[in-house]
Amino acid sequence: MADLVFLLLIFFMLTSTLVAPSAIKLLLPQSESRTMARQTITVYINDNNEYFLEENPVNIEGLKTGLISALEDENEGSVVLRSDQSVAVQHIVNVIDVVNEINNLYQTEHKVILATQPPG
Repeated sequence: MADLVFLLLIFFMLTSTLVAPSAIKLLLPQSESRTMARQTITVYINDNNEYFLEENPVNIEGLKTGLISALEDENEGSVVLRSDQSVAVQHIVNVIDVVNEINNLYQTEHKVILATQPPG
């Protein structure tokens, strides 16, 4: 019985690593650093400078209202920003500004984490 449980555990561990973490195709910037933080919500910016909250397309105002509702029960949430490497820095700063505005408005301490991929 223990062998069966062990085999099932290995099976699920292997299949869970094959699942793609994002449905939106992005070419992430490369970095050697690794930051592990508990993810509250994910914001995507694709190569057409379109914003997505999780997988739903939004504009900047929609991003703000969506983040407010997603972070309302959190005092120190993490917003993971997955941005294509061709996106201008201004679009990344727009997301950071929205999170900072929410922090100032609700006296919270949410963080923005820029997702990267290892070089190679």
